[in-house]
Amino acid sequence: MRLDPNLTPDQRELALKIQAKAKPMAYGMVLGVPLTFGGVHYGITRQPVGFAAALAGLGLLAFGVFSLLQMQGLKRRLRLITADAWRSPAAHLPGARKAATQAAYLNGLLVLLSLAATGYLLYKGAGWGAYGNPFGFGALMLGAALPFGMALSAATTIPQLLQVIPAGARVGRSLYSVIFVLATTVTGEGIKGQAVGPVVAGGCTLLICGGAMSLLGKATKRMRGESV
Repeated sequence: MRLDPNLTPDQRELALKIQAKAKPMAYGMVLGVPLTFGGVHYGITRQPVGFAAALAGLGLLAFGVFSLLQMQGLKRRLRLITADAWRSPAAHLPGARKAATQAAYLNGLLVLLSLAATGYLLYKGAGWGAYGNPFGFGALMLGAALPFGMALSAATTIPQLLQVIPAGARVGRSLYSVIFVLATTVTGEGIKGQAVGPVVAGGCTLLICGGAMSLLGKATKRMRGESV
């Protein structure tokens, strides 16, 4: 990922360290989640050797979580030297407080959308036959982990926004962009297959995400005390 050229040397150093921790965290999660859930499924439905795979998956998950905790520590250090991570100097202004409240509601909606996406994947998994075999079950759990993780990330920004901290709106905007890309894919597949349901659902999600991203961008500027 390309770094912001406006970062200070200290910020750049921490950002590089965060990037370095992101790779082992991703490997631990991406390999650990399906191996753990798939291994347990295999152990219960087929042979006990599946539980050995589940233990290996738990080890990878522990490695991923450890890397994630290290990343969070580095991010906290980065926030200490990043202006948007502190309470806005314009927090006393009614416009900034209103923008922060609006952003908190939008990120709350993001939590609900992400949880809905998690539930949708778990529900659709039955139709895909994912629950009937360990490999499909492991893959399904990995897919569901993404929107669930997004819901947790969005939820953590709400207290920040209630304190008029602009970084919360920036994080929400980034998370909305992920759902926007996924909704674009669903809409495109619906148009190709001439299926009305996916087109309507994807189109509505695109409108919601596009509007939310625009509003969060404006809210960030208002919280900074900039004119919109």
